[in-house]
Amino acid sequence: MIRENRLYDEMKVGDTASIKRVCTANDLYIFANASGNLNPLHLPEQDGEPRSDAVAPAMWVGALVSAVLGNILPGAGTLYKTQSFRFINRVHVGDELNVAVTVREKLPDGCVRLDTGITGRGGDVVAEGVAEVLAPTRKVRLDDSSMPELLVQRHAHFDRLLKACEGLDPLVTAVVVPEDKSSLAGALLASQHGLIRPVLVGAAQAIAAVAKEIGADLAGVEIIDVAGDDAAAAMAVGLVRAGKAQALMKGHLHTDALLHHVVKHDGGLRTSRRLSHVFVMDVPGLEQVLIVSDAAINIAPDLTAKVDITQNAIDVALALGIDKPKVGVLSAVETVNPQIPSTIDAAALAKMSDRGQIKGGVVDGPLAMDNAVDVTAAKTKGISSLVAGHADILIVPNLEAGNMLAKELVFVAQAEAAGLALGATVPIILTSRADSEKARLASCAIAALYRAWQDGGEVRIHLDRAAE
Repeated sequence: MIRENRLYDEMKVGDTASIKRVCTANDLYIFANASGNLNPLHLPEQDGEPRSDAVAPAMWVGALVSAVLGNILPGAGTLYKTQSFRFINRVHVGDELNVAVTVREKLPDGCVRLDTGITGRGGDVVAEGVAEVLAPTRKVRLDDSSMPELLVQRHAHFDRLLKACEGLDPLVTAVVVPEDKSSLAGALLASQHGLIRPVLVGAAQAIAAVAKEIGADLAGVEIIDVAGDDAAAAMAVGLVRAGKAQALMKGHLHTDALLHHVVKHDGGLRTSRRLSHVFVMDVPGLEQVLIVSDAAINIAPDLTAKVDITQNAIDVALALGIDKPKVGVLSAVETVNPQIPSTIDAAALAKMSDRGQIKGGVVDGPLAMDNAVDVTAAKTKGISSLVAGHADILIVPNLEAGNMLAKELVFVAQAEAAGLALGATVPIILTSRADSEKARLASCAIAALYRAWQDGGEVRIHLDRAAE
């Protein structure tokens, strides 16, 4: 918006201006970083847990007055001389504020005195005071859309995932070979948060040694003493088949060693669907979680495999409350090119979705990465699609592309990534040693939410593009 300032001679007593502003969690984080005020009363998260009672700092509230003075009345070129405040009520995340200034008096030497007031949604006075400013001395027209945007590195979507699991029974989970610090600590952390009830399957002596090293208490935790990765994986799969476990969690063994027993024709956990992996990613700045598949299991999937990969990803999105998830099938370009096989697969998947062969989502492709997730890029290229610019799910052409995309999002865009393998009779939690605590917890939360949806169609959360 283009705004024009008001010079001293253009103002008169009684002139008024106002703005409306909603307090967000990001506002509190940005103010804490800019001011250095780290008072926990003002932070929306404490000890990794979201809080609903965080109070906006009074000076953040007061600073909103400067937005009216500096942008509207008098506008660009205004300089503060003094400001008084009386703070009457407190502001919390989600509160809508009306910030107003009124010219009270014109003083000598270009000085203007204004009444300043901030009210809440119901008209309750939050703060009031008086400002004295030096009015602009020359006309300025200001484009207030030219400011660079700020990106706050936080993961509110995963916070909502964890919150949604409250009230669910812990998922009985066979943890396979938890014989290193990260895998054992991750399982016990998820247990402490009530997400899983771990059954530790591996060498009991090795597990006890790791527990001692990290200072963990294994009292009350079931341990099945099995030596060797292969035997432990077979035992864990057997627990699921016997109805004694509702999920699997990978520990300190190679993924192939675990999945070998999962996909066996006799004694495995196969279904009619191909096994595939999904990354559910909480990317700072995105309004929704982003699901990427397949970046860990299927190396060079053909069209038949991609159908199952796509359906598995849609099912996860549905379990997370994403209504009619939008699926972008990626390639290097957004037009069908016979020399690029992934574009042909993408077009086929889109048509199969139209015909009901892939259910529950809207599939479109081929799409390049830019026009799959960015509305401006899609419009620039003239792509008219329900998915383009709005993709909730990205289906990659092969494992190499998916793995690079996922790691770029984590290590360049500061995303958190939760991982799950689907297509077996139970969800399989695949975590990495590089995962943060929140990513490990989110993987377990997604498994619990997926299992609840799988068992009875229960959706406990809504992760559509959320207003933050």
